[in-house]
Order: sequence, then structure tokens, then C-alpha cells
Amino acid sequence: QVELVESGGGLVQAGEALRLSCEASGSIFRIDGMAWYRQAPGKQRELVAAILSGGSTNYADSVKGRFTISRDNAKNTVYLQMNSLKPEDTAVYYCNALVQTTIGTFARNYWGKGTLVTVSS
Repeated sequence: QVELVESGGGLVQAGEALRLSCEASGSIFRIDGMAWYRQAPGKQRELVAAILSGGSTNYADSVKGRFTISRDNAKNTVYLQMNSLKPEDTAVYYCNALVQTTIGTFARNYWGKGTLVTVSS
């Protein structure tokens, strides 16, 4: 089927930057939207940023101006550049992709297993 693998998480201090990557592999005909979500301890999963195949983007208010989502369609990869990180950005970050596996079928949502980002104060 389809597998999403995230990388780039880690421990940083407040004010520093990290870049997350997520590569999709497997039976892929087309990827429509790709997105990053995050889930902090004790909280619900929330959308951080999303990007459509044409390049249009949207961001959560809490990360606007600090995070940038981008994608390389040739590599089936989405990135999240996170600058000026804050302790409240600490969470497990999940990659999400809306994937059409074969022509003529409906696209389905796929999730990665997540990568932990910890921001110390």
C-alpha cells in the first residue's frame, strides 16, 4: 500500500529551528493534499500546516510566520521548516497525505507514525 515515513524530529532549545521531512512510498498514482499535524501530551491532534498539489498552503494561527510547509512532488516528499520554536510546539508531529493509489479510485488518507519534537525553555 502506501507508507509515510517522517524524520527530523529531536530536542532543541526555544528559538532554534528544525526541519521535518516526510516521504511517501508504495503504490502511488497521485498525491493530492499533504499536511502536518501534531499532538501534544493530553491534547487532541491538530492541523499545523497543509499544502495542495498545486502549492497552495494554509497554517494554524499558532505557527503562521514561523513554520513553512513545502513539497517536492517528484520525490513524494513534504517538508516542514520550523523556526523560532517555542516550548508549546512540543508534540509528536504526524505526516498526512491524501493518496490516490490507482487511476479511477478515490483518494484515501494515510498517516505516518510520527516524530517527536521537544522544545526546551
